[in-house]
Amino acid sequence: MNVFYQLLYFFQKRGYAVCGRIAERLGIRARVVRTSFIYLTFVTLGFGFALYLFLAFWLRIKDLLYTKRTSVFDL
Repeated sequence: MNVFYQLLYFFQKRGYAVCGRIAERLGIRARVVRTSFIYLTFVTLGFGFALYLFLAFWLRIKDLLYTKRTSVFDL
């Protein structure tokens, strides 16, 4: 378990350094950059889920409209 915490600490330290450097370059607070990344993550995940629901709905409608009939009497 100790290796896990060392790895977690390593990524947290390097990840915050990246946000800090971006904030320095843009001239804003690092906190703003971090929250922007968090909000952007939620927005993109929500967009992917909405796209999935839209495609599932579209395929369901397509299947209802274009059913393959083997005979004229299958109406």
